[in-house]
Formats: sequence, C-alpha cells, structure tokens
Amino acid sequence: MSRELTSNRPYLLRALYEWISDNRMTPHILVDAAIEGVDVPEQAVQKGKVILNIDQAAVHDLEMANEWLSFNARFSGRRHEVKVPLQAVLAIYAKENGQGMMFAQEEGNLPPTDPEPGPGSGDIRRSHLKLVK
Repeated sequence: MSRELTSNRPYLLRALYEWISDNRMTPHILVDAAIEGVDVPEQAVQKGKVILNIDQAAVHDLEMANEWLSFNARFSGRRHEVKVPLQAVLAIYAKENGQGMMFAQEEGNLPPTDPEPGPGSGDIRRSHLKLVK
C-alpha cells in the first residue's frame, strides 16, 4: 500500500529558520512572486522574485504553517501583511554567509514537458546504466 507523503518543505524551512536564528544570523527567503497567492509589496519584486528578511527583529507575527508563511512588516515605512504559499519559497539562507538551502520545484510548479520528441531531436542518448540480474 503506497501513501502520498506530505511536502518536507515546511519542516525544512522551519528547521533552517531556527538554525540560522540560533547562530545569530539573519534569515532571508527567496520567493517566486509569480506563484498564485503570493502577497508582497509590488515595489519589492525584481525580475519576478523577491528577497524577504524574516528575522524576528524585522517582522511581526511570523507564522510558518504547513501551507503558508505570513507576517507583518514595513516596506518603505508602510505596514504590509505578507502572505506566501510555501511552494513559492525557493530558498532560505543566512544573509551573513549565504548558508541555507534551495528547494526543488514541486510537481505542480514544473513546466510542461514535451512527451514526444519532435523533428530534429534525433540525438537520443541511451543510459549508461545496465540491468543486473
């Protein structure tokens, strides 16, 4: 019996946030602002992405649930409630040294693939792996 596992992203995100904070560094997240449900100030978005400082000194009411990350912060002096679906979080890292983790795209976010090779795609390579019986 096979059962679908829940995403490990919220658990890894919380663990890395705690590790970065415990080491007195500043946790930042990289967010894909094009994902549906992302609510961040437009002026913070650059090239479809936004970097958010989620340090406890920079945000209020930070909540990292299994599906959403939310907090209140000031952008250009104006209060804004930020909401980010966790599938939009691309990475979490420490500002000071860049240590952290990038997250793999989840199945729902992958671009469609071409199921059949088109004309001119004759460069089909075989796997170097062999079946051992």
